[in-house]
Order: sequence, then C-alpha cells, then structure tokens
Amino acid sequence: MKLYPLKENHLFQKAYRGGARASSRSLSVYVLRDRHAGLLKKQNPEKQYLNRYGISASKKIGGAVQRNRAKRVVREALRQIGKECVLKKGYLVVIALRENSTVVKMQEVKRDLRYCLKRTDMIINGENEPQNAASEATLEKE
Repeated sequence: MKLYPLKENHLFQKAYRGGARASSRSLSVYVLRDRHAGLLKKQNPEKQYLNRYGISASKKIGGAVQRNRAKRVVREALRQIGKECVLKKGYLVVIALRENSTVVKMQEVKRDLRYCLKRTDMIINGENEPQNAASEATLEKE
C-alpha cells in the first residue's frame, strides 16, 4: 500500500475542524471526505480513489530525532494495517501524535491506530481482522 502524503496546511486545518475524530493514548486520528478525490482518481494511473495521509508531530513530543522516529513508526503501522484489512478510499486522514507516542512500542501504536480507524469507520470489516480482543491479545503475547 503506497501512502500519498498530505502536505498543504489548509487541508490539515480542514480535517481538524470538520473531520471525524478518534483519540487513543498515543495518537489522534481526524478523517474528512476528500473533495478532490475524483480529480485525483483521474490522475492516478490505476484509476482508483486514494487516501491522502498527514502525520503531525508537535515539538512537545521531543527533538527532531524523536519526532521523525515516531512518524516512521506510525507510517509503518499504517502500511501494516493497510495490508491486513481494507480501508475506505477517498479520504483525508490526519494523524496527530501525542507526547507519549515516543515511549510506546510499535505494536501499541498499531493497536491504537487500528482502534482510531475503526472508531472513524475507515476500516471495512474484512476476513483478515481478528475476531475479538482475546485472539488479538494471544497473538501479541507470542
């Protein structure tokens, strides 16, 4: 799954103001329908709708090294979630990191991101998702 970046500040602001929001311990996710999804679909060689992702890390998180590491961890968690289950297309997704996102492990970030994406109805129920929290917990312990 290729991640298409969200770079313009006004799109971040629109997602913050009008988007659906879900928060967890290490991050918050804002999801807004992309008004230019049709135009991007025409420009895409695969002729499919795309999601555009933005990751926001403030200076409260730490220095540049900690911020960049936290963003890399979130990007990788997003790639793994995209491989495991089906995400809705045609949305702006902004992921705002919180202060403790640098101290949590990759599995916790992935779990928090999956939880937030489910809360914002971005995950389409698929056969690859774990059936319940008990099976998820046993997989993490192994």
